[in-house]
Amino acid sequence: MSDTNPPIESINYRKATFFKSAAKLSQCPENEGREVAFAGRSNAGKSSALNALTGSNKLARTSKTPGRTQLLNFFEVQEGVFLVDLPGYGFAKVPEAMKKEWQHHMTDYLERREALVGLVLLMDIRHPMKEFDQMMLNWSVSANLPLHILLTKSDKLKSGAAKQELNKLRNDLSRFPQVSIQLFSSLKKTGVDQLSMKLDEWFLAPEEDVFGDMEGEEPFVDTEE
Repeated sequence: MSDTNPPIESINYRKATFFKSAAKLSQCPENEGREVAFAGRSNAGKSSALNALTGSNKLARTSKTPGRTQLLNFFEVQEGVFLVDLPGYGFAKVPEAMKKEWQHHMTDYLERREALVGLVLLMDIRHPMKEFDQMMLNWSVSANLPLHILLTKSDKLKSGAAKQELNKLRNDLSRFPQVSIQLFSSLKKTGVDQLSMKLDEWFLAPEEDVFGDMEGEEPFVDTEE
């Protein structure tokens, strides 16, 4: 019997629409389908990157006040396919207790969300691998979750300098095979196609390839001094 519904070769991220916001794990949509989370420090350009990916200037809120977004925001691309905008950290002028509460809910989501198949970590190319970035890297490695790094605002550097930063970080993280890295500029729309291809790879992979090795891994321990 022939297959009348051939597999989708790519996903149209321009069809993304806002689905819901959640302050904690229990408020998230049903834990099924597949989703990719976007994380980054408050000044990394996360909302701008999501807007560039989806071709919308209004999908994800951008603000001149870093850290204003305190919720997990779910955007549905198609049935069972979600992009998740996680709260930004680093410069939010809020009480320390509130920051800890945000971090608790985000950790809860990252550790217990079965639909999560990949994490996109955004870093300003001029200030990569800060404490929050290292924390997210360590978590993704310990969870054996694929991680794709966007070096954002690459237009702020000359082409040669941007490539030099990319190659340096690739070399530093070469021991982590599940980590991939690219240059990205929301302003120039460079790197959007490459990001779309990486998301397709995660969303469209056979189920056994995505979920087969997600459990039973030893926690990551950084032995370097």
